[in-house]
Amino acid sequence: MILAPKKGLEFFWFNVIIIDNDNIKPSERLLYKLSESRADLILHPIRMRIIQTLVGGAQLTTLQISERMPDIPQATMYRHLNKLLKAKLIEVIEQIQVRGTMMKVYVLTSNGGEIPTQDLKMMSSEAHMELFMKFVASLIGDYGTYLQQENYDLEQDGVSLRQLELHLTDEEYMELLQGMRAQMAKHIENKPTNERRRRNIVTMVIPGVKHN
Repeated sequence: MILAPKKGLEFFWFNVIIIDNDNIKPSERLLYKLSESRADLILHPIRMRIIQTLVGGAQLTTLQISERMPDIPQATMYRHLNKLLKAKLIEVIEQIQVRGTMMKVYVLTSNGGEIPTQDLKMMSSEAHMELFMKFVASLIGDYGTYLQQENYDLEQDGVSLRQLELHLTDEEYMELLQGMRAQMAKHIENKPTNERRRRNIVTMVIPGVKHN
């Protein structure tokens, strides 16, 4: 399974799509080359961050997005915005004048952060592993950036790396996710301030092997 956005409450990674690969013949699976695919576009670490700034219906100019990602050079930001725009993952809804300059206002398109379910179903195990590795690589980049700070304190900063095994029915699992979703919903529209820092909360659910 893979975690993707949910309409209405647009968490970038929080809606569960269950992939039933048992119904797909091996001969029908495509060994995807992810170069410049929708998955590749979404899972680039900088583009993932841009998409995350636009979840929840946010409407932001390039300047506002850059203010939320001050570590990204402006030229790099424009390049990745253009890639997302050309791929129709984001769109411009209006242009406004800011300090005498016309600025585009970007929003996430409908399902702009999702990898289509049909694409996922048709991918081989090798392609799914490649997709997973791209996702993990983006996390490594984020953690590396954090550790490059001159001063950091894992405990004070609230860094947490944990793994927990639970035995749950499908119903119990959905109840757990809905509870987590409700907690996240309280803060999804928080704006960055001097007191509020970016906290990258990642959920990865890997089920055990099915036993008949």
